[in-house]
Amino acid sequence: MQTGEIVFTGMDRVVFGQSAADAVAAAASRRGATRVFLLVSRTLNTQTGEVDTIKAALGNRYAGLHDDMPSHSPREAVVACANAAREAGCDLLVSFGGGSTTDGGKAVTICLEHGVDTVEGMEPFRTVVDEKTGKRHLPEYAAPKVRQICVPTTLSGGEFNARAGVTNTALKLKQSFMHPGIIPVQVVLDPAVTVHTPEWLWLSTGIRAVDHAVESYLSINANDYWDGAALQALRLLGEGLPRVKADPSDLEARQKCLIGAWLSMAGIVTGCKLGASHAIGHVLGGSANVPHGYTSCVMMPYVLAHNATVNADRQADIATALGRPGGNAAEVLDRFIADLGMPRHLKDVGIKESQLPLLAENAMLDDWTWSNPRPLRSPDDVMEILRAAF
Repeated sequence: MQTGEIVFTGMDRVVFGQSAADAVAAAASRRGATRVFLLVSRTLNTQTGEVDTIKAALGNRYAGLHDDMPSHSPREAVVACANAAREAGCDLLVSFGGGSTTDGGKAVTICLEHGVDTVEGMEPFRTVVDEKTGKRHLPEYAAPKVRQICVPTTLSGGEFNARAGVTNTALKLKQSFMHPGIIPVQVVLDPAVTVHTPEWLWLSTGIRAVDHAVESYLSINANDYWDGAALQALRLLGEGLPRVKADPSDLEARQKCLIGAWLSMAGIVTGCKLGASHAIGHVLGGSANVPHGYTSCVMMPYVLAHNATVNADRQADIATALGRPGGNAAEVLDRFIADLGMPRHLKDVGIKESQLPLLAENAMLDDWTWSNPRPLRSPDDVMEILRAAF
């Protein structure tokens, strides 16, 4: 019989299918916030009217804005935003955009709570992984009092996680900052504001959400609770992503994708251990600047093929959830990703063969390498997957 423990997060609510501006203004009022600071995508700020709509809805609660958070949330950008928010007297942070604004915002709340105003000042708060055992060391510190509301415009799902991925640009390595208290207090899923998201970004982060569901279902500590959420996530994403590609104005399909991405995180946010697709993906992002979604596009089917010797029976359920009963899961996903027009090989996203050894070495610094269903205990083990994906 299964045993386990589900630890829920400190998220207050998720609002979906409603206007982002109205939902943000209502949340600020409900929380009594008077100095709301916005961390937003520069594209949304300069090329659409969506940010102005939120500012107008906030009225005199609006306190300021930062629109410079590059991909993979570099430390420098996190500190710059934190300094600006601190100067503005921020008492509620709203992030509006893709995964970088989401993760960057979570790290900003740490900086606000602990007076961090330099890149070096972030170091004591990061998670450290023992490269010989894969064990995490989580530093203890006070939870942020300034909370975050997220309005995501991609499908990477980080808004549901108490983990921020932040890049140390000096080391070219993405590092984790984990604390139960950095979970956003509210998420707003508004399909209407996602129509501005470039197609490649929407679809590739959708594959990232598929990857969350796949590796949750195949996790070494999977259980019936997570399983149900993962399979339903695959059904919604399997329907929604092709529909959005065919008709970008299909808001119902976009909402199915947003809900699918939310469900794909059910395991991750309550203790599920993922595998090599995510671990290698973290390294591809931090060490080689590959976009979040693309990392799953080029790694997930190869990791599935590598792991099939230990979990082929579970993988069959994934093919069924994607509408291909009896299919080989790695092949089904390979075709699904290709049909969306996404890259399928490491060389397609700019990786050179000479980079593979360093990527394999860095993957051993990610704890999810150590929880892959088929054990990976050395860079040579990781190289086997990287060579297949190249």
